Amino acid sequence: MRNIIIMCIVITMLPGCTRNFEHINTNPYDLYDGELQPDFKLLGDPLVQAMLNILSANDVSVAQLQQNLMGDVFSGYMMTPNPFQDNHNNITYDLLDNWNDDAWITAYGNIMPNCKFVMDRSRDKYPDFYAWAQLIRVLAMHRISDIYGPIIYTHYAIINPDHSIDYDSQREAYYAFFNDLDTAINTLNAYAVNSIKIHFSSFDLSYNGDYAKWVKLANTLRLRLAIRISRIDPDKARIEGEAALNQRLGILSSKEDNFNINISPATHPLNVICNSWNDIRMGAPMESILTGYHDPRLPYYFLPADMKDTVYRGIRNGIMITGKDMYSGFSRLALLPSSIQLLTAAEAWFLKAEAALYGWRGAGDAQINYEQGIYTSFQQYHVTSGYNNYIHNNSFTASPYIDPQNSVNNVYKGDPHLSTTTIRWESSATTEEKLERIIMQKWIAIFPDGQEAWSEFRRTGYPKLFPVVINHSGGKIPTETFIRRIPFIQFEYATNAAGVSRALLNLNGPDNGGTRLWWDKP
Repeated sequence: MRNIIIMCIVITMLPGCTRNFEHINTNPYDLYDGELQPDFKLLGDPLVQAMLNILSANDVSVAQLQQNLMGDVFSGYMMTPNPFQDNHNNITYDLLDNWNDDAWITAYGNIMPNCKFVMDRSRDKYPDFYAWAQLIRVLAMHRISDIYGPIIYTHYAIINPDHSIDYDSQREAYYAFFNDLDTAINTLNAYAVNSIKIHFSSFDLSYNGDYAKWVKLANTLRLRLAIRISRIDPDKARIEGEAALNQRLGILSSKEDNFNINISPATHPLNVICNSWNDIRMGAPMESILTGYHDPRLPYYFLPADMKDTVYRGIRNGIMITGKDMYSGFSRLALLPSSIQLLTAAEAWFLKAEAALYGWRGAGDAQINYEQGIYTSFQQYHVTSGYNNYIHNNSFTASPYIDPQNSVNNVYKGDPHLSTTTIRWESSATTEEKLERIIMQKWIAIFPDGQEAWSEFRRTGYPKLFPVVINHSGGKIPTETFIRRIPFIQFEYATNAAGVSRALLNLNGPDNGGTRLWWDKP
């Protein structure tokens, strides 16, 4: 089956090739366009499967490698108690090729071909499906670019005479994302404004076909990507960010707007990884920050260690682990619902707060946005009774981290890797200090989306995370600068060598985990 997937990547033309062919490949691709009506399954089903593979709901082992043992860990959210490969693995910066291909293979086996299939058949006929496919494609592929850097996007399915396929640089990919979002927003906005009949409600796993909410999601995604490039390309960032902030339907604003993909009756992949496989636990930064802040969201994120009443234990990343039982008693994740959270209203408020720091038109007041972001997150977890005390507190800071198993892993008060930022907004603080507060609270609020949290950590350096203790990268990834990206997969080197060679010119460094992405400006 894996060979079938790889062949799909090579020719990039067959929308039905997936790792779980028998479960996913249910679309009647040989139907005529006239058979689209009345149920539109030919267009809807491929997009359902694209959404279900942004974080794989079909195969937990894919989700584990696609995000959990990359972004979830690199963000400081989680850590594995399992010393995979004799503790030589991604966590200790000995990057494993067979771990690092799943994100790429899933994107080019389950997402890009399905979106292209729908776009090819809906162009000029069903503009809402076309726009929906564009939006889903950006939702998925900006995450892939934020893992690897250059990706195959605008050149997808365009095969050169030498049988290679060209990559977009990350800058080119992001500009293409903005173009796609602009088109999708304009199209779906027209449907929302004119109350045009909803075509895709039967396939919408998030908003039941509500065009207005999809426009708000697209605006928020546009703002996210604009903030992402704000250091490296501030003029473009402002243009795109202000377009998002001032679009008539606005951005996500309440917990009811949260973008969650319903995967029921399947359970969240992290429930299996944590509780059935015992392969993931709380990360040390989460313990340090949430306990130090006395954060009321803590019991909604994690369970006490060894099922005790009040003690939470996280594991530091990249440490010596001799056996799985050494840290398996540390805090498990609280049970997650049967949905994948990809963008929340709380994040939207924090994006708006950062935009206000830069004076973007339509961003409003940074403090109001910051506090509303915290409040919206508290609403999401039904802990608003503690909100006022929380936002006015100016003494709580992250707690020193103590590893009861090995003192080598401890982080003491005064350690440069321990954050000292407090919660209360301080109007007299510097712009950088205000940014640290915003990102700290965003990092807490967007849990458990480790991919996005890792991207924001790389962009800003916040929150401060504990560097690995054991670094097996052979000098490729400096310990103090953390891992910056994942190398291109080996199969691309074997089958698209010319394309990869051209892509390497846009990396500004070697193809390893220490090279910064385009937007990752030091």
